Amino acid sequence: MRALRLSLMMLLLGSVTLAPVEVQAAPVGVALPSGWLPRLVALLPQPGQSAQIMNWQASRLIVTLPVRVVEMGGDREALRVIMSKFSRGEKPDYDPRLGISRAEFESYLLFEPSLASVGKRVKLPATREGNRLRFGDVAGLDGVLRGLEIDLLTGELRAPEGFSGKPQAFVAGNAQERALDVQSGFEWNLRGNDPYTQNGVNLNVQLLALRGGQTVLSVRRFSMMRGAISDGRVIVQYVR
Repeated sequence: MRALRLSLMMLLLGSVTLAPVEVQAAPVGVALPSGWLPRLVALLPQPGQSAQIMNWQASRLIVTLPVRVVEMGGDREALRVIMSKFSRGEKPDYDPRLGISRAEFESYLLFEPSLASVGKRVKLPATREGNRLRFGDVAGLDGVLRGLEIDLLTGELRAPEGFSGKPQAFVAGNAQERALDVQSGFEWNLRGNDPYTQNGVNLNVQLLALRGGQTVLSVRRFSMMRGAISDGRVIVQYVR
């Protein structure tokens, strides 16, 4: 069982590291803007911040196109290629093998994904401990934020799995992210594993300021703590 857990951890988190490592700040070419730290701190939630839980409403392409192609007896491989491109944020090209007309195909591209409230509000479990903002857990967040800490003097994010990393400037990487009207934003990407402690993490945190004055905090986290696996995503929206 231990060997199985380790194999799964290595598969999901990447190559083995013999000790926890710090994830590097930002890839080349993604520079943080001047005066970034005060802006980042100003976007973080206050202790007990009221927030709406959000979720993505899929575009018409994601929801309807696969059903339509199957109905028309279209080519499954052509459909797979189109859906793969769309998930990477690329605009897919029409393929006649789908079994539908070009005009019908293009009608599916007019509907972008949108971020919508699920109708539930929470008080974010954020607490200030010295110069650190620490997250806990409440019903509705499914433990996704639990144990994450942000250093308010450096912007460094620390995860209880034993890994840490610096923020980078947010750059929209797929159709969902480009659908948001982002004024500015930051994100952290942590990925690593330690086979000796059986701890590992694959974590993406986005902190985004929308043009309408709202702030979006999106956390996607695959975690292994002493061999126990959890996986989840939470998106909340609030006004500072």
